Amino acid sequence: MIEICPLNRPLQAVVEVPGSKSISNRALPIAALANGTSILHNMLFSDDSRYFMSCLQQIGYRLEIDETNRIVTVEGRGGVIPEHTGLLDLFVGNAGTAARFLTAFVSLGKGSYRIDGIPRMRERPIQDLINALRTLGVNIRSELGTGCPPVLIEASGIKGGAVSIPGTRSSQYLSALLLAAPYAQSDVDIQVDGELLSAPYINMTLSMMEQFGVRVEKRGDGAFHVPGGQMYTAREYVIEPDASSASYFIAAPAIAGGKVRVNHLSRTSLQGDAQFAGLMERMGCQVRWGHDFIEVERPAGQELRGIDVDLNEMSDTTMTLAVVAPFASTSTTIRNIGHIRIKETDRIHAVVTELRKMGVRVDEWEDGMRIEPAERLQPAEIDTYDDHRMAMAFALVGLKVPGIKIKDPECVSKTFPDYFDVFTHMCRQTTT
Repeated sequence: MIEICPLNRPLQAVVEVPGSKSISNRALPIAALANGTSILHNMLFSDDSRYFMSCLQQIGYRLEIDETNRIVTVEGRGGVIPEHTGLLDLFVGNAGTAARFLTAFVSLGKGSYRIDGIPRMRERPIQDLINALRTLGVNIRSELGTGCPPVLIEASGIKGGAVSIPGTRSSQYLSALLLAAPYAQSDVDIQVDGELLSAPYINMTLSMMEQFGVRVEKRGDGAFHVPGGQMYTAREYVIEPDASSASYFIAAPAIAGGKVRVNHLSRTSLQGDAQFAGLMERMGCQVRWGHDFIEVERPAGQELRGIDVDLNEMSDTTMTLAVVAPFASTSTTIRNIGHIRIKETDRIHAVVTELRKMGVRVDEWEDGMRIEPAERLQPAEIDTYDDHRMAMAFALVGLKVPGIKIKDPECVSKTFPDYFDVFTHMCRQTTT
């Protein structure tokens, strides 16, 4: 457990955040499927990406890993999945992206695979992806019949054809299908049923596929056509900083006052979460968008106001907005985020529980919450539920409120192992 020391003056800091988890975990399978050697710069080295890299190595891909310089070199095999004998067990920890992307990825090969993780992973649904892959000719099932991992795959390639998939539970199912579809035995047509969840992540997938030389045709609302016979082209690729990780530093001035600049992230980012700065602007902060930075400032005397927001398209920032909300002068309502109950923890309930622990009045419902202003926040020991985003977000409260202690701070290793080092550096820049 660590205690956050409140600041005695407004922030004045410039920060650097590591590479995007979402982009890193798309670049890895694309590079492995490409027709040559790709060099990935600014790779994220965290629990999630390490599990993904380890699984690719287990499958038989050659990766040269330079963690000091954040470079990973991947020798692609032109869509060929290395053959193996027996059952290959792939362990993904609690990395949902790795579990879903690897499920579709290994379906392109030949042989038996089991994809499994920690106990929480065995509670995270994957049945929609299983159903879709079955429709495309894959022999696949949830081993325990729960619709969650472990997933067993008797792979003999993806045949192709037409498939529908619900859009309301996780965009990662659709991204998994899209990433593998160019190597199916025939064209793949995907129809999304219902509202498409977290659409910016699908746009990210499509953009990266195009950057590596594969085209996907969008045909009407929620319809995607992936012509067969395509191949990713190996290349050098620079991964953007993680916009979700940047959100904590973008939010810091809203709570503590002052100014923070996040380098190497801009309005043109592939990541929808970069638009979180716009929410801080709506709440009363000043935002400056540079060609290579985002800067957020709350001048002295500037009051924060609450907002009412549909956060479906950048739901990973829910916890960040939730910890800013008590410092506003009016209530904040966060809507359309029911799917985050099946993330690393039930994030809606976890946020509500910890805010109430600090004396904040919060209304909770199935897909959202309303957070009231708080004249005074109480000291509290914050439970983090083995959820990296809970630890990172609630640490921000401690910039202003004495006695905020974060339990199990090491859980940030999932996506941002150096978070508290960067957080401390931000504070030191302010006080020196």
